[in-house]
Amino acid sequence: MDALTQERTAARLQREVATARAHTDALFRLVARQTLYERPIPDRHRLVFYVGHFDAFDWNQLGRGVLDIPSFQPSFDRLFEAGIDPAPGQAPADQPSDWPDLDEVLAYVARTRALIDEVWEELPYERVLTALEHRWMHAETLCYLLHELPPSRKRAPAAGLRGPALEPERRGDPWVRIDAGSAVLGQAPGSFGWDNEFPRHIVRVGGFEIARHKLTHRDYLRFVAAGGPAPHFWAQRDGAWWLRQMFDTVPMPLDAPVYLTHRQATAYAAWAGARLPTEAEWQRAAYGDGQRRYPWGDSEPDASRANLDFVGWNPVPVGANPSGATPEGVEQMLGNGWEWTATPFAGFEGFAPRAYYPGYSANFFDGEHFLMKGGSPRTARRLARASFRNWFRGEYPYAYATVRLVR
Repeated sequence: MDALTQERTAARLQREVATARAHTDALFRLVARQTLYERPIPDRHRLVFYVGHFDAFDWNQLGRGVLDIPSFQPSFDRLFEAGIDPAPGQAPADQPSDWPDLDEVLAYVARTRALIDEVWEELPYERVLTALEHRWMHAETLCYLLHELPPSRKRAPAAGLRGPALEPERRGDPWVRIDAGSAVLGQAPGSFGWDNEFPRHIVRVGGFEIARHKLTHRDYLRFVAAGGPAPHFWAQRDGAWWLRQMFDTVPMPLDAPVYLTHRQATAYAAWAGARLPTEAEWQRAAYGDGQRRYPWGDSEPDASRANLDFVGWNPVPVGANPSGATPEGVEQMLGNGWEWTATPFAGFEGFAPRAYYPGYSANFFDGEHFLMKGGSPRTARRLARASFRNWFRGEYPYAYATVRLVR
C-alpha cells in the first residue's frame, strides 16, 4: 500500500465526508426554501443548482466515473454537473421555473449519497479526496453567494458571528525582511493534490520586505479618500462607511483586513509605493525553505493561530493571532482572508491535467485569473496545506480576498 492510501483509513475518510455533507446541508438551511431559487451573484447559478451540484459531482466522479454504475436520473447528472465562470456581462438567463422542484433535487441527493455509501470500500482514495475537497471548496464559495443576500433573508446561527471584543494593537515594525533563498512550490510526490499543485519544484527568490499584517480597512480608507474605488463589502450611511458582514452591517472595523478585487489591490499597492508579492515570494515568507507544515511551524491550526476552518463568519483584527506568526514575525498568513499575488494562475512547468477532471485548472489558464494563497475564515482546514492554490478573476469582487504588500 503506497503513502497515498495509507494516510487515512476508509472509515475515517467516510466520517469526514459525512461531516462535510452536514456542513453544506446546514448552509442551505440558513435560507428559506423559496430563496434557493434566487441568484445572489448575477454571474453564478441560482442557489438550487448547488443543492444538487455537490452530490451530482460525487456521483459523476465516483458512482458513474469510477464504478460505472448505471445512472438512475441522467437529466439531473447533466443539469447539476458543472458550475460556471462566465466573462463579465455574460450572465446566465434562466428563470426559477426552469429548475426542478426542490423536493426532487433533495431526493436525487439522498439517493446518490446512499448509493455511494454502499460501495464506499470499492472507491479509490484519490478520487474520494477529489470529491471531498470539491465539497469543502464549494462550502466557501456558497458563503460568497449567501453573503450577497440581505441579512433579513438569512437565519443567523447562534454562535461564531463575531471575532474578539478587543482589537489587539499591531506590534513591531510594519515591514519584515525576508532574506534571499529558496521557496518550495507544489505538492510532494505521492501526496494528494489538485493538478495545478504538481510537480513540486524549488524557486530561487531574492531578498524583499513584506508587510507584517494584511492590509486593513483603516489603511484602505486613506486610498478611498484620495479617490480610490470603494470595496464591494463597504456600504455608506450618513457619510460614514460601514461593513456588510454575513448577517449584519456594522460600523467599519478599522483593524480588520479589507477584502478587495485583484485590480483594487494592485491599484492600492501602486498608490502606496509597493506591490503585490509573487507566488514564490509569498511562499517563502509563509513557509521559509519549505521545512515547516504551517507558517508558524508544525502544530495544527486552532482559533489562537488562525481565523480558519469555520471558527467564525467574519474577519478579525489583523493583530488577533500573534501565535500564528512566522518565525520572522509575519502574522496571519493562514486564515482571515486569502491573499492576492501578482502571479497569473497557470500550471507549473510539467503540468498535466487529471484524466478524470481535465478542465479543473486548465480552463482558467487565460491570464485573467490570478493566484491567491492562505485562506479565509470560511476555508476548510483540509485545504490549509502549503501547496494549495486558489484563484479568481481579477475583477471578481465577492471573494474573501485581501492583500499583503511587499517592496
